[in-house]
Amino acid sequence: MKKKKIVYCMYYILMFLPLVVTVISLIFLPDRIPAHYGSENQVTRWGSKYETLIFPAETMICGAIITAVAKSAAGNKKDGEKNEKAVVIIGIAVLLLFNLMTFYFLYADFRQISNLSDMPVDITGLVFCYLGAVIILCGILMPELKRNSMIGLRTKWSMKNEVTWEKSQKFGGISFVISGVCIIAASLLTEGTMCVVWSLGILAADVIIDIIYTRIAAYKYR
Repeated sequence: MKKKKIVYCMYYILMFLPLVVTVISLIFLPDRIPAHYGSENQVTRWGSKYETLIFPAETMICGAIITAVAKSAAGNKKDGEKNEKAVVIIGIAVLLLFNLMTFYFLYADFRQISNLSDMPVDITGLVFCYLGAVIILCGILMPELKRNSMIGLRTKWSMKNEVTWEKSQKFGGISFVISGVCIIAASLLTEGTMCVVWSLGILAADVIIDIIYTRIAAYKYR
């Protein structure tokens, strides 16, 4: 129970930290900041410094949604705590990304960066490298999930019975780990549009393979 409180404490800190940091930063930010960047990393619009509050608002909305999903995935089942724990852990990883993005763009705003290529870290590579790590985390947690209506490798075939569910989650767990590693590799070896294309292509291929497997498992273990 103590561990659960610590995990949720971390969760809520990450959920509200961007708002606290951004509100404090408003005192020091210039009135005019880069508000939007195009596909070439060049600023396409300048706006008010108060637009920096958009990211914290999105972070809190995302956190609230993930919390609702966690409670729903737990349900009233005794073993539903595993589902809730998995969602919250993944939620922490997602909120951490929102935090990193908030701090990244606050830095760009302070420096009034007109071209993100001048930043110390490539934003596209950072996002997709982190996405790969989150997918690996999902793969590690997936085999522990109990059958539910919210999370996991859920298709009409994987939901058919407990056996097809367990087989599907184990297969999906392995495929997610492999896909996550491949996405990290793609983010390190490519950049910009090619990084996006390769990463999303790998993820799409994985989803298709997983869906096909659930259908095969449903007929094999019916």
